[in-house]
Amino acid sequence: MNTVERLVVIVLFDGVDLLDVTGPPEVFALLRRELDDATGYRVVLAAETMDPVTTSAGVRLLPDATFAEVADRSIDTLLVPGAVSVDSRGRVHALSDPAVVARVKMLATRTRRVASVCVGAHILADAGLLDGKRATTHWSTAQQLAADHPAIEVDADPIFIRDHDVWTGAGISACLDLSLALVADDFGEPVALRVARQLVMYLKRPSGQSQFSVPLEPVSTTRRIEELRHHIMRNLAGPLSVADLARQAHVSERQLTRIFKTDLGMTPAAYIESARVEVARNHLESTDATLERIAAGCGFQTTDTLIRAFRRKLDTTPTEYRNRFRYPHPDPDPTAQGKINSVGGRRDFH
Repeated sequence: MNTVERLVVIVLFDGVDLLDVTGPPEVFALLRRELDDATGYRVVLAAETMDPVTTSAGVRLLPDATFAEVADRSIDTLLVPGAVSVDSRGRVHALSDPAVVARVKMLATRTRRVASVCVGAHILADAGLLDGKRATTHWSTAQQLAADHPAIEVDADPIFIRDHDVWTGAGISACLDLSLALVADDFGEPVALRVARQLVMYLKRPSGQSQFSVPLEPVSTTRRIEELRHHIMRNLAGPLSVADLARQAHVSERQLTRIFKTDLGMTPAAYIESARVEVARNHLESTDATLERIAAGCGFQTTDTLIRAFRRKLDTTPTEYRNRFRYPHPDPDPTAQGKINSVGGRRDFH
């Protein structure tokens, strides 16, 4: 198989996140192994000058070229990593150097497609490349991105989003998922899956997979809601109607809905469905339980209801999810004891 060499330019600047820069080239290097005699990608690290660039991890990287030098080239993919600062209260803020923004804006005109890694979306946004588009970024800076750029439809949930020729990725290890998606777009899904196996990622995660795990959503400031959340997780297999929850909390149904929307940003029904999907996800990954048993154990009652919930929340089906994320060594079927328990964890820090 023969193919042309695709030039990938990765933007370098002081303070850049190290994994944002080094993760994608690892994916592209493994691609070469899978293409036999094909060329694949040529990765070039570009910076303002040829001086070493110090990353956020303190590791220094040497640029391959300057921005001026790559500006004369036909670029296939421009990858823009990000950088953050953390204040004394532990709040994360995405950084965006105007000089880097100007360079990215200029290089984008010479590029077939542009992709941001993690908080690099803020640089694309400042360059005007995300206006009118749907985009994601690391969950910790999503509110900042939405507030600074109201013309962007910010969705903090998916691990990556493609909007025509602009791609944005979520945080940390999601740079590998984004890179695999680029490979799949260029060379096909089977090749991307072979690269994923080389990375010991089992199978490539679909873009719909959430950055978040329901049980680890931000803690509520209302004790009553916290008690209800624990009640929900203990009783997922039951009906859990709004009326039942209202009685449990000793409030009216209308007041309960208002409290949930204010404190968690969603209705009680939406939260219950998210919790059920999360538990179902964990057991699709780690058990051989049938869809019927998982649906019943999570309170979906029927497999059709389970499938519809997965399509709404993850844009995939339970079967496809299991095929992609099934652990190689299953635990015993937890539904044999009549109940599925909740296990959670952030999805973008594997």
